[in-house]
Amino acid sequence: MKSYILILIFLFQIISEAQTMKTVFINGKIFTCDDKNPLAEAVVIESNKISFVGSTNDALKKISLDEANEVIDLNGKLMLPGFIDNHVHFINGGLYLLGIDLRPANSTSEFKQILKDYAEKNPGKWITGGYWDHEKWEIKDYPTKEMIDEVVPNQPVFVSRLDGHMGVANSLALKLAGITKETQSPDGGLIVKDPKTGEPTGLLKDNAMDFVFNIIPSPSKDEYYQAVLAAFDEAKRLGITSVQDITFADALEAYQKAKDEGKLTCRIYTRWPIADYKSLVEKGIKVGYGDEYIRMGSLKAFADGSLGSSTAWFFEKYNQDTTTYGLPMDIVNDGSLEKWALDADKNGLQLSVHAIGDKANAYMLDLFEKIIKENPKWDRRFRIEHAQHVRFEDIKRFAELGVIPSVQPYHCIDDGVWAEKRIGPERIKYTYPFKSFLESGAKICFGTDWYVAPLNPLLGIYAAVTRRTLDDKNPDGWIPEQKISVEDAIKCYTINSAYASFEENIKGSIEVGKLADLIVLSEDILTIDPVKIKDVEVEMTIFDGKIIYKK
Repeated sequence: MKSYILILIFLFQIISEAQTMKTVFINGKIFTCDDKNPLAEAVVIESNKISFVGSTNDALKKISLDEANEVIDLNGKLMLPGFIDNHVHFINGGLYLLGIDLRPANSTSEFKQILKDYAEKNPGKWITGGYWDHEKWEIKDYPTKEMIDEVVPNQPVFVSRLDGHMGVANSLALKLAGITKETQSPDGGLIVKDPKTGEPTGLLKDNAMDFVFNIIPSPSKDEYYQAVLAAFDEAKRLGITSVQDITFADALEAYQKAKDEGKLTCRIYTRWPIADYKSLVEKGIKVGYGDEYIRMGSLKAFADGSLGSSTAWFFEKYNQDTTTYGLPMDIVNDGSLEKWALDADKNGLQLSVHAIGDKANAYMLDLFEKIIKENPKWDRRFRIEHAQHVRFEDIKRFAELGVIPSVQPYHCIDDGVWAEKRIGPERIKYTYPFKSFLESGAKICFGTDWYVAPLNPLLGIYAAVTRRTLDDKNPDGWIPEQKISVEDAIKCYTINSAYASFEENIKGSIEVGKLADLIVLSEDILTIDPVKIKDVEVEMTIFDGKIIYKK
């Protein structure tokens, strides 16, 4: 009887294997990001895994050309692993797609006109989001409440700068939040006030934004879900098959719903707010918890603010504003970050901390070194998010301590337009040191920081390779000695980002046995003039073995 059952099982397996759909890509230029087999012509996918990587002839020998198989001729097009974005605010990005967009405003008049038009179409509701950039305006002063009051006096407005570390409110929003000339700035934040009258200008920086955030109605569950679906559509169009997200409970619920309904088209690696780390510990969640679609076990914290808001934390004062060194976060000042980080690490949770200024980066390196010395050894893979301004003497410490520089290269060509006036010519020399990180042996990875920057990895690759600032004033590159190769930039967006989430064994390169997340580009970015990379498009996105986008 046992023999009979074994024979049936064996026959069932043979039949199942024969019926497995195979998708075969042939005649391509396949850059695998696998150093053992860097280039290939063909890939075979079975179910959601890669089963073959090699020549076109050998691929065709491994399949039968019948109705159960699909053969796609790449006609020499470049295929890459799907992009893995190391740092996104995915829900906010989706809400941004569905809400007001102030990013196109190139002047104060355009800023006001977009607000006016949006308010007329959406009467009575809070106006939030926006992501304006005053550095693009004819007068590069920050906006004020009066600018908004002029066009939207009767609806509460609080619109953020594109970096998310500053926002401007109109008078009604300030009133609803209880902010007056007597209101004191909180730790780690600043209520900007008129130096003559003492009245709030409407600008709120970092933790001061919470005064308004705390009274803005939260999106409904359906709004969160629609935002997730909009974000998925944008990601598939741009070849992103995995994101490493800054995640809150409502977002996680929306991701899970999308997965349950078969609408999840992007793998999610979540980073929970560090203040809530004990909730993960109590549930026994550690790095790697979850499945190949949604994972938990990483934490996000902030050590400082942003350069654009003059809240990034430096050793020396700002050149543009000599009254400040920037703002360390309140959890740095009160010791909470150190306490939480030590305990979270003991419990197998990954630390992923935002640090932009040179002092914030040095502070985090010191803290990570302390954790290594005091806590039991494990494969912890510390991350510093952004790592924008790092003293040269600190660059080598990333590799020595096993700290991953989790950077977003598009910021380089954006900030490069105006950064020097903030911090001067000397500190600029160690800004966005991509090549120095690579040469030090640090495992640098790339992302976009969407919604803060565009959700387009090809723009990030373009930025890392050319360093041509958005104003076209640096045709040979801003700080050109830090330019890197296209090959290295691709790896930073694929296999290195997979390493940063402990997933390099299942994705990030085109290898047999790995998840079939792949993309095909319209041009060969390995051979074209790097200046043209920004115009290249994704022609096809394959996620989990299925073609989910074709141009």
